[in-house]
Amino acid sequence: MPSPDGLLVVDKPAGWTSHDVVGRARRVCGTQKVGHAGTLDPMATGVLVLGIGRATRLLTFLVGCDKDYSATVRLGQSTSTDDAEGEVTAAAGTEGVSRAAVSAAVAELTGDLQQVPSAVSAIKVDGRRAYHRVRAGEDVELPSRPVTVSRFEVLAARDAEVDGVPVLDLDVEVTVSSGTYVRALARDLGAALGVGGHLTGLRRTRVGAFTLDQAHALEGLGDGGDPESVPVTPLTDAARAQFAVRELSSEEAVAVGYGQRVESAVPGRTDPVAAFAPDGRLMALLDESGPKARSHVVFAPAGS
Repeated sequence: MPSPDGLLVVDKPAGWTSHDVVGRARRVCGTQKVGHAGTLDPMATGVLVLGIGRATRLLTFLVGCDKDYSATVRLGQSTSTDDAEGEVTAAAGTEGVSRAAVSAAVAELTGDLQQVPSAVSAIKVDGRRAYHRVRAGEDVELPSRPVTVSRFEVLAARDAEVDGVPVLDLDVEVTVSSGTYVRALARDLGAALGVGGHLTGLRRTRVGAFTLDQAHALEGLGDGGDPESVPVTPLTDAARAQFAVRELSSEEAVAVGYGQRVESAVPGRTDPVAAFAPDGRLMALLDESGPKARSHVVFAPAGS
């Protein structure tokens, strides 16, 4: 038997692509129906939320959640990828850059911003990923997009020297909206200071309600050979953890199961609402933005 429907929170190791992790999960969970809620670069580590079985239908709503990262930003060097995996394209150094200037630049990169994503990204340009175009030697210019950096905190700063050039390494923590590139934050911080910057380390510590405390190491995952032993958070528990909850009456549960609209419990709320039947089944994710709630997705159709 395959693993039960639900979410599997993995602590992705460095060197693995998100696709690699999905492939491993498909093998250990005994099902092809596995997806993830937001890519992590190969060099990055940390929280990667996987949907198993019917829980893949939750992933659309998890991708848009805000996220926490811890990272190390190196000021004084720019790279072709805005991270340590790229080639150094400039090394201005950080001589004369004060801590006060760094703090002021960080403050300017906090709040609602228009961010130009890194050119080496998975964004599609005329049907092809931007990173494929860059690696083929094309010049790629991506349009800016609105993002929110609700927290950008410098925890530590260390002076160092790389190839005879003084650099400044910053250990930072950020809370960002979906679609924010932390690599681009490092790039833009360096640009604001006139010295260039890139990431040397990145660890995602939270996606929505799911944190590193709930994440499982890939090593040893599924070694028992029993997919049902994989530590999957059941679909109902995952929905209760992440979304606002609405307890339906028996009549409402039947209506929702048929895809019918019901009265909104809190008209005007824009976030998805997990709707549960009296017997505890997750019936649907509801949109209660209007006076009548409609289903984003139904998990327990009538007759199931």
